[in-house]
Amino acid sequence: MKLLLTGSNGFIGNYFVNKYAANYKIARFSFLNDDFKSIHVEDVDVVIHLAALVHQMGGATKEEYEKVNVTQTLELAKKAKEGGVKHFIFMSTVKVYGEETDIAYTENSICSPEDEYGKSKLKAEQELQKLEDDGFKVSIIRTPIVYGYGVKANIKNLVSLVQKVSVLPFGGIDNKRSMVYIGNLCHLIDAVVRFQIKFGMTDVSGMASMNGMASVDGMTGSGVFLASDDEAISTTKLIELIAKELDKKVYLIKIPFFETLLKLVKPSFHKRLYGSLVVDNRLTKDILEFKNLYTVEDGIRFMTNGEVT
Repeated sequence: MKLLLTGSNGFIGNYFVNKYAANYKIARFSFLNDDFKSIHVEDVDVVIHLAALVHQMGGATKEEYEKVNVTQTLELAKKAKEGGVKHFIFMSTVKVYGEETDIAYTENSICSPEDEYGKSKLKAEQELQKLEDDGFKVSIIRTPIVYGYGVKANIKNLVSLVQKVSVLPFGGIDNKRSMVYIGNLCHLIDAVVRFQIKFGMTDVSGMASMNGMASVDGMTGSGVFLASDDEAISTTKLIELIAKELDKKVYLIKIPFFETLLKLVKPSFHKRLYGSLVVDNRLTKDILEFKNLYTVEDGIRFMTNGEVT
């Protein structure tokens, strides 16, 4: 089976290629470095579209998100469909649901994105689903924060903070946040590919209905799937696990009024440290007969020390 992987030089793409190169013939494409006209899809079975303009803490314009996450995605999908590709896998985000909440998001949760990144991803999902027919299946994978060795952004900053500072004011935070280790995410991508192979053109709507997964209604090996580690953990526990793997003694204390002050001064930072965002992906696991390969503890260990393959 031949796969076309976009964003193959990125964090997720590199891991997938290194882990699954023996299972598939993988062609790579970079929207940054390659000419779109040069893509050949006639002999490709599955397109895995990872390339995206991800959430920017400094902000990006609506037009920038639209161009990369919607327009480029649809151009690729239409070319794939015209070229005879049978299956298109799109990497999306739990931000299509909204922001932090005390209610767990599921495959069937109502989508109400609040920022331009989430809105662009949801629009891409909706437009992709319009292209679907018996010969062209679309699968959407929504992820929370993805972490692993070489991760950047917020998780990398947290690891650096733990390395440098021995006393941190993050004790006693009892929130719950779902994340997904990159090894579990790529294992899920592989499972979605194999799911389409397994069922071929067989109608699995009955199975989907039994599991309450409306988003796969009438589709063959397609629909909306959620990625997540099996355990949602608090910010305090996350820092403790990072410190343990770094063999660093860190004292987590609770300072009166610190949370209130942070909420006033840095509301976005406060939300990520104290807010909850839980993913319940039991339906995805049921549909795909899927189990994660790694625990949260495994993931944190591999994130700090590297994964032996």
